[in-house]
Amino acid sequence: MSLFRKIFGKKSDSEQKEIKSDDRGKYMPEIKLPIDERFTINFKANGGKFLYCEDLNEVFKNLESILLENQWKNKKVLLLNAYLKDKFKDCDLKITSQLSESTFFLTTCENLIANDGSLLISSKQIFEKRLIELPVNFIVFATTSQIVESIGEGLRGIKAKNKTKIPTNITAIKHFKSEEDKDFLSYGSSAKNLYLLLLEDL
Repeated sequence: MSLFRKIFGKKSDSEQKEIKSDDRGKYMPEIKLPIDERFTINFKANGGKFLYCEDLNEVFKNLESILLENQWKNKKVLLLNAYLKDKFKDCDLKITSQLSESTFFLTTCENLIANDGSLLISSKQIFEKRLIELPVNFIVFATTSQIVESIGEGLRGIKAKNKTKIPTNITAIKHFKSEEDKDFLSYGSSAKNLYLLLLEDL
């Protein structure tokens, strides 16, 4: 009899069957989830609120629900993007370009980052404003085609799309929790109460 078997005892038949029936050992590499699932999991773990939309009508309905839930229906929205002003023109929003008057900020983003659940934004969305100057409440409109693996991939994409003039003020928003929910890892960051309206476009 083997010395190890004497010390540790023989495994029962049921234990041996379990080992054989388990297709993957604990040292096997993890199965990689699809990029959209990884983004969703990490984004929610960061405290973000996620609303998947199959078409634009669903985007508008979900936006209406967010406004009603937070009692923002009669509040002013900071909206700086001409493309979004046109897209949401029928949503009865009270638009302002003044930071001091706004309760929430409606914007797009450059990319959605799968490996950490963050959002990459630039001067195209926030111009030269700092995150800390913007309202705490964000509603971001994005599409599934904007999901990329990493910040590096997102930065390469920004450079490729803007060959003549690369946007400035590129930053990532990763913390979507209120001040009381923040931990020491997010200290000093500008946390936002963030809703993501994600439109399927693939």
